[in-house]
Amino acid sequence: MADPKGFMTTPRQDWSRRPVEERVRDWDEVYVPGALLPIISKQADRCMDCGVPFCHEACPLGNLIPEWNELVSRDDWRTAADRLHATNNFPEFTGRLCPAPCEAGCVLAINQPAVTIKNVEVAVADQAWELGFTPPRAPERLSGRTVAVIGSGPTGLAAAQQLTRAGHTVAVYEKDDRIGGLMRYGIPAFKMEKHHLERRIEQMRAEGTKFRTSTAVGRDVGAAELRARYDAVVIATGATAWRELDVPGRELGGIHQAMEYLPLANRVCQGDLDASPMSAAGKHVVIVGGGDTGADCLGTAVREGAASVTQLDIYAQPDSERDEDIDPWPTYPKLYRLSAAHEEAGELRTAPAADADARLFAASTLRFTGGADGHVRSLHLVEVDTRRRPVPDTARTLPADLVLLALGFSGPDRKDGLIDQLGLALEPRGTLTRDSGFATNVAGVFAAGDAARGQSLVVWAIAEGRAVAAAVDRHLTGSSRLPAPIGPYDRPMVV
Repeated sequence: MADPKGFMTTPRQDWSRRPVEERVRDWDEVYVPGALLPIISKQADRCMDCGVPFCHEACPLGNLIPEWNELVSRDDWRTAADRLHATNNFPEFTGRLCPAPCEAGCVLAINQPAVTIKNVEVAVADQAWELGFTPPRAPERLSGRTVAVIGSGPTGLAAAQQLTRAGHTVAVYEKDDRIGGLMRYGIPAFKMEKHHLERRIEQMRAEGTKFRTSTAVGRDVGAAELRARYDAVVIATGATAWRELDVPGRELGGIHQAMEYLPLANRVCQGDLDASPMSAAGKHVVIVGGGDTGADCLGTAVREGAASVTQLDIYAQPDSERDEDIDPWPTYPKLYRLSAAHEEAGELRTAPAADADARLFAASTLRFTGGADGHVRSLHLVEVDTRRRPVPDTARTLPADLVLLALGFSGPDRKDGLIDQLGLALEPRGTLTRDSGFATNVAGVFAAGDAARGQSLVVWAIAEGRAVAAAVDRHLTGSSRLPAPIGPYDRPMVV
């Protein structure tokens, strides 16, 4: 603890964002470059040496947060990077994409703004790369065992890196043409520029991990054949089976799933396309779904030049302060939060129908109507109460040339044939069945990440990857020294 009174003398200060008018004209990250380092040491000083750091429990990775806060306060970047990477393979991902349940569990958050843990994390991660503290860590010797990892999102990459460093020969199979899963084609560049992903992939290549892109297991290579070729298989395909909206008019043109829309915009940023065939330019856009994926669609549509963008959230607008009866500390509370995309939409007034930030809360879609050309033209909605029952006399109509469905995901997609070819058992909710050791009902096949857990956060995905790596290592060698931060049945802290 560098400053025992830091939490009393230093107010919270977050990483500042670029002006809205500037950042919506490009796809660069929304934060002011270089603005974090001048403030981060004093922010780390606010960590209060609380004795029992609940931030550890709130973070599924068990990040050693007080330790690297103290090190950052002393500008000891090398040791801070070592302590950070001891529990997290990819802190530059979580530092940008994680909603920071650790901050909700910060003891200071009981009656003050929490320590800016997420900002400290990303500062350490970026400094580690800048100062050369992240060299490849190739194994000293190989085990002679082989592992196939199916899926290259954060779970698959974390599992692959841990197993490679343990000495196993690992190949990652990815159905898309580039490695990264949703981090590549689902997360917009304004939230995380792809060079952060590229340098981790290059680090993993240097360590010995092999990558097989444009290879859908079950379609391009048989799942049984792959299982026979490797000593173990890890399924980390994610939860890509999107939820549908079964209302009249769904068949109209111009109504798409968010994960049909977002990858195209990302491909434009990657240089694969000159323009997205689903571009929102000049269109009235309605996004159905109030979560992070919907916010990603919102920020993307604003940058594409939409005529208007409105986001529908079926839940009532939450409060700005924690309700101790519903979400007591240190659980992660449901609060009214203003993401960068909502800040942009609010300042630019993209949604005339909304009060402030483009969101209509407690809104449920009734039906879509279209023109003679079979293309959507309007979305009809109604306000609902807390039980999702329609409120009388609240029906409204919004113009809609493009509708994006961001309703979440139910489990892994079965259309490639992987699940059926291996004969994998499924839970009633559609996720892969596994035992307490991450093993499926098929010998030598393990399941991790959203494919087995269900839709979750990037920090849980990395924790799953690290934990399944330990399970596979134990399966192959009889024991393992790899860390396992969570079990397959662990869940976030709730009341």
